[in-house]
Amino acid sequence: MSVKECDHHRGRKRILFQRIFWGIIVFLFLVLLTILLIWAILRPTKPTFILSDITVSAFNVTQPNLLTTNFQVTIMSRNPNDHIGVYYDRLDTYVTYRSQQITYRTSIPPSYQGHKEVDVWSPAVYGTEVPVAPFNFQTLSQDQSNGNFFVTVKVDGRVRWKVGTFISGRYHLYVRCPAYISVRNDGNGVSMGANGVYIGANVVKYQMDQRCSVSL
Repeated sequence: MSVKECDHHRGRKRILFQRIFWGIIVFLFLVLLTILLIWAILRPTKPTFILSDITVSAFNVTQPNLLTTNFQVTIMSRNPNDHIGVYYDRLDTYVTYRSQQITYRTSIPPSYQGHKEVDVWSPAVYGTEVPVAPFNFQTLSQDQSNGNFFVTVKVDGRVRWKVGTFISGRYHLYVRCPAYISVRNDGNGVSMGANGVYIGANVVKYQMDQRCSVSL
């Protein structure tokens, strides 16, 4: 075989490889474009969260700058999308006071939420003799004396969207639920028994129905 014929065969192979390569590139581009168009048309809406109620069985401030708390919170989540599901890969619930975390994190088991579905979680979140910043301790002591305090129930996690067979990457979910609690003479709550560790030593359940802020 002459050198000219070898160069001819190599040229044909090169053209064939180039066509296969560009064919794959065009195919992948069309697939990604289709996914983006479906995504843009469906426009996924972030889930809504509501703090339904919170039960307080411990809220005790002690020296030196320590706080013991025990809450059980009921959180309702709704997927408002008609054609998009939500994977909750990780959800951690905790409570803060004046931007300081005062309980440990409690994990909610991973779950899938279908179209228009509603999930309800009731995690227990607590902290035992958690150190409190000095600038917060005085306010906490005053709140305990007054029988009123304001906390924020937070949920941090990772979510994914499901559109047909396509599943998106993970997004960071931030949920913030404000809760105002009056514990003096059971305040606006319902007494659940006399086993609490705070003013009145009662376990008290407070109905909230508080809409939470959600960001992704």
